[in-house]
Amino acid sequence: MRILLTTCSYQDTPGPHHALMESQGWEIVRERGPLSEARMLELAGDFDAFLCGDDGITRAVIEKSLPRLKVISKYGIGLDKIDIPATKDLNVPVLFTPGVNHDTVAEHTFLLLLALAKNFAYAIDGTRAGRWDRKTGNELFEKKIGLIGLGRIGQEVARRARAFGMEVHAYGNYWPEDIASEFQITRHDSLDSLFSSVDIISPHTKLNAETLHCVNAGRLALMPEGSWVINTGRGELIDQAAVIAALDSGKLAGYAADVLDEEPPPADHPLLHHPKVIITPHVGSRTFESVPRQAMKSLTNLINALKGEGECNCANGVI
Repeated sequence: MRILLTTCSYQDTPGPHHALMESQGWEIVRERGPLSEARMLELAGDFDAFLCGDDGITRAVIEKSLPRLKVISKYGIGLDKIDIPATKDLNVPVLFTPGVNHDTVAEHTFLLLLALAKNFAYAIDGTRAGRWDRKTGNELFEKKIGLIGLGRIGQEVARRARAFGMEVHAYGNYWPEDIASEFQITRHDSLDSLFSSVDIISPHTKLNAETLHCVNAGRLALMPEGSWVINTGRGELIDQAAVIAALDSGKLAGYAADVLDEEPPPADHPLLHHPKVIITPHVGSRTFESVPRQAMKSLTNLINALKGEGECNCANGVI
């Protein structure tokens, strides 16, 4: 078996996944992802499986990978970089790892939110430069946070928000009544209603045609002056131009994200240098606790699929 391994956090973080992979006797080809479609096309055709991150796995890549490619095992839960309809048409199973990173992503969401609220980057930049610059911040207590999506990550953000004494609002097709009751979450029947009711928006939903640019100019206009947006989902969930305009006008006091529309970004990416923006390099789930969980799940999914036995989490219904 020849396996293409592209996810950097899998490769860089210690854990039991390394020994288990070595024990399989596979030939492992390591690349530093996320890989573009062009690079994937260069590699396609010589592998029995991909153990991938957010690489550009398009229909063209999948077609060129056949007939040898047997399975795609995604490290993580986001599938928007994989052409899922093509995998169904071409009968290639896509595996993923739900339930392994919700705590750490929720923690990172609050890291970014607190950094905005307390002007953390400004303070740290100042003291590191030998200055004692002080800027007045904000409490999170009694602020209203709006969650787009109430899956595992959204639920954990709600749990932490209530611990900070925040008021939690949410919109989503999936609605766990027990969680909503426990954390006193107000349900909204539209995104417009959600945006008009909160001080903070935090999307935790998958990227698809419906959610693309769900944070846009029209909805940002519904929020109060000086609001915040936190994004630990996907860069394309926001309309970047609309967010920048809202920051410049004062409608948004800050934007903080762990994801961008292009990763890694070009040096002149407009969000990297905006004074009201904090960007971290997609490390929300990159912890010594979370990485081994994700890595082991993606690896055991792959082992079981190749053997044709045991449990594996299939995202496209081919298995």
